[in-house]
Amino acid sequence: MTTSTSNRGSNPIWAFIDANLRGAGQVMFMNNPITGALIIVAIIWGAVAAKTPEVAIGAVVGVVVGTATAMALRVDTASLRQGLYGFSPLLTGAAVPTFLGNSVVMWVYLIIGAATTTVVTLAISNVFNTWGVPALTFPFVLTSWFLMLAAYQFHQIKISSLTAPMLARPVAGTSLDLSAADLVTSMLKGVAQVFLIGNWVSGLIILIGLAVNSRWAAALAAAGTIVATLLAVGLKGDETSITAGLYGFSAVLTAIALGCVFYHPSWPVLVYALLGTVFTLFVQAALNTALAPVGIPSFTGPFVFATWLFLLPKRDLTPVPHHKHIDDGVLTGTHPKA
Repeated sequence: MTTSTSNRGSNPIWAFIDANLRGAGQVMFMNNPITGALIIVAIIWGAVAAKTPEVAIGAVVGVVVGTATAMALRVDTASLRQGLYGFSPLLTGAAVPTFLGNSVVMWVYLIIGAATTTVVTLAISNVFNTWGVPALTFPFVLTSWFLMLAAYQFHQIKISSLTAPMLARPVAGTSLDLSAADLVTSMLKGVAQVFLIGNWVSGLIILIGLAVNSRWAAALAAAGTIVATLLAVGLKGDETSITAGLYGFSAVLTAIALGCVFYHPSWPVLVYALLGTVFTLFVQAALNTALAPVGIPSFTGPFVFATWLFLLPKRDLTPVPHHKHIDDGVLTGTHPKA
């Protein structure tokens, strides 16, 4: 399926909707409105099932505010139409109601955060263009870290599910009692947790959405969550985190990024992506330990740091230029700043 933006006509309302749907897809590097629509469906499904519809509303508000902010800032039209200014704000919009209490103040906080995420996207992209690496989801990570830390200082912003700050301690070495069904659902949840959704059906819908645009991306997303989950089980990670899919989501993004977005798929690249995916789990464990004393989650930080480290030595792996993107293994479209 083509990712061309030339067939949308001149209808500004449809163009805006299309950019927002592509923004949802661009969280996972997919410049495709159908993929984005399926991702939105997956978020809504998981949020409603968890009785937290505000998370789905926040995600939609986030991508809309982020895209509208980019329009107000008169960013380059091509990147705007491809949703490159909407994907990090979408994640910010999902994160705020996930961890902070539902109130009028929270929604104002979310809107400010989503708009700021677009500004941060521009700032970080300008900095990292020096090294020829993309900003990825770091604008979301950095902005949301500030939002979560700031919430501890304001009585009007209620904290609902942030873990209380504490010194890190070793995980209890008890045996894990996980059936094959538990593992499968945990792996699917790992895909959904990219969007802070812990629902295996949502994960399945997202994989279908990825396959609409790229079978490579869908396969690598599945491989990423499988590898990370099995490794976490083998190393006897925290059982609650494993069953919630919390070891899989950053690995999913790393596997896609290294396996078929920024490098041409090949056996050496797939082995390289596997190493990066495994390392992402270790980065996640390290960040969880480092951030425990301040009581904020790592978000997709492990994916960002691991992918940066594996993109910088790109000379010997013939990287895909950052102005190109994938469509079923064929490079089309653009992804200059994602």
